[in-house]
Amino acid sequence: MKASIIEASGGPECLTYKEAPVPELTGANQVLVRIHSAGINPIDTKIRSAADRFPIELPAILGCDAAGVIETIGDQVDGFAVGDEVFWCQVPFNGRCGNYAEYAVVDAALLAKKPANIDFNQAAAAPLVLITAWEALFDRYALRDGQRVLVQAGAGGVGHVAIQLAKQAGARVITTVSTEDKADFVRSLGADEVINYREQDVHAAVMDWTEGEGVDMALDTVGGKVLSETFPCVRVYGDVVTILQPAADTDWSQARLRNLRTSLELMLSPTMLERPQDLAHQGEILRQAAGLFAEGKLKVEVARRFPLAEATKAHRFLEQEAPMGKVVLEVA
Repeated sequence: MKASIIEASGGPECLTYKEAPVPELTGANQVLVRIHSAGINPIDTKIRSAADRFPIELPAILGCDAAGVIETIGDQVDGFAVGDEVFWCQVPFNGRCGNYAEYAVVDAALLAKKPANIDFNQAAAAPLVLITAWEALFDRYALRDGQRVLVQAGAGGVGHVAIQLAKQAGARVITTVSTEDKADFVRSLGADEVINYREQDVHAAVMDWTEGEGVDMALDTVGGKVLSETFPCVRVYGDVVTILQPAADTDWSQARLRNLRTSLELMLSPTMLERPQDLAHQGEILRQAAGLFAEGKLKVEVARRFPLAEATKAHRFLEQEAPMGKVVLEVA
């Protein structure tokens, strides 16, 4: 099969398009999938640039997200059959298959059936950002109807999904963007208020929108100083969830003063810590989300598509641009 492989850590140029063996089933609960599309996430670029920081053996095929058609099925797999169109997130750690390839062996617990009303590119773009946003809003926090939420960087991969999930839960959403095109985009997703952080004071805008109280919960998808700047935007005894490692110089003073509960969201944890029950939960998230896709209540924006042979260009694009939505590799 064709695959995009890294043999050493480095820049985008270390991705090599070449032949690789088709993986084989090693467990009765696995399936072999013919991949049609693979999503690209920032974690892929981090693994590529510093593979020694992660439980991955080189040479390696990267890619957590994908969508395709089941070709072979293990003896103990229930609920799926050969020919099913599916999508999934499988982090390529500890010997698991990556998805920048024509085939992958996948644990059936991670699969969801692709709704007929979305294509393979959209399905492949969804899993990691969807799981991250879902866990942040509903597992790390417990978002409820009528609450007010701040989503930092609402036009990004996680951000644009989080806006939609929060609206589905009955929340009111305020979000930050950097351009008018992105402002129009997040409004189309249901954002109630939009802040152009290059032209407006984010804290002042949030306080004005919440009549001086602050939001009930904030989701930080940016990290760095943005996390510290988020704290004063949240009501006293409110919550902040960040999907980034807090910087060593993070100013926690406002979080302490306001008695904020701060949570960390890392959807890689179940794979890195080998927690099957939590991996199964992530598969269930995708299966629930599939229903929202089928009902037209959720969408994932595909910012740009590249052929599998151009994974280097795709990584370079993701690292140099701040696209609205996700970048996808078209495999077949």
